[in-house]
Amino acid sequence: MKLFLKHNIYFISIYFILLLKIGYVLLNEGKVQIHKQINAFVGQPFFDIFFKYVTHIGDGAFSIALAIAIFFVNIKKAMYVLITYLFASLTSTIIKNYIYLDTCRPSFAFHFYVREPLKLVDGVEMHTFNSFPSGHSTAAFAVFISLMYMSKNYLVKFLCLLIACLAAYSRTYLSQHWLVDIYFGSIIGFLYATLFYFVFYNKTTNRSLDNGIIAYFKNRKTVNV
Repeated sequence: MKLFLKHNIYFISIYFILLLKIGYVLLNEGKVQIHKQINAFVGQPFFDIFFKYVTHIGDGAFSIALAIAIFFVNIKKAMYVLITYLFASLTSTIIKNYIYLDTCRPSFAFHFYVREPLKLVDGVEMHTFNSFPSGHSTAAFAVFISLMYMSKNYLVKFLCLLIACLAAYSRTYLSQHWLVDIYFGSIIGFLYATLFYFVFYNKTTNRSLDNGIIAYFKNRKTVNV
């Protein structure tokens, strides 16, 4: 635990400070007003294109493809990323489809209830319901916080946290989610990444997993021969 905190405390602190600041905003302003302020920045060509593509970092296909790519470098790291993503995404899916299934997204709410136009980015297919929490934000934080924990390079750690935040923010910039959706989505992803880090990398399970993986591939070689 001490070693984990030594290498990650600065980045965890940055994330917690962001949570506190955004939480304060959420408690003191309505989500419609918050979204109006975010939507005011839409229409700038560079950011429209940037967030239109960076949002795909939260796609399931991206997360699985990344885990497969890592598999060819390090099997245990790939398992950690994949399992973290699967559990986080499953939790997000259950919440949005079975608990908060009728929560409408910004584009729908502004059109039918607020009755004010939103600035939208061309080429982005808008969704209407199942807004809470943001699945893309959950996936981005699950995957990139996992990568952050595994890296020993401080610059890489910072970039992983930054990418997760940008992918989450893209969901509000594109009016696919409210700020509260990405807020809790990020928490879900962060918690699963932290939980499974200790599952995969504490001394006891670390040794057991390594031995299990080695035994599995030895058995496969024996069968093939």
